[in-house]
Amino acid sequence: MRFRRLNLPARGDLVTFRFDGRPITAYAGETVQAALLAAGIVPLLKNKTHHLQPGIFCGMGICYECLVTINGQPDQRACMRLVEADMEVCTDAAGL
Repeated sequence: MRFRRLNLPARGDLVTFRFDGRPITAYAGETVQAALLAAGIVPLLKNKTHHLQPGIFCGMGICYECLVTINGQPDQRACMRLVEADMEVCTDAAGL
């Protein structure tokens, strides 16, 4: 039996954004959550209700467990926002 290699889609250009002050390099078209996971940042974020560190729960915008502040706008879902060059992302750790 022969296996075929999957034809993966081409990745976007490399961009750099900041997460809690730390530079993260990602591919344009990736979500913030995917870029953080690829950078080894796990557990990803904290649950404001239970003060837990769940990591990735749903990854599709339903559970709201991945809320971050992006460019000063609080309560943004990291799994739904695409990375952009020079964006500032922070975890709101002070509010937990």
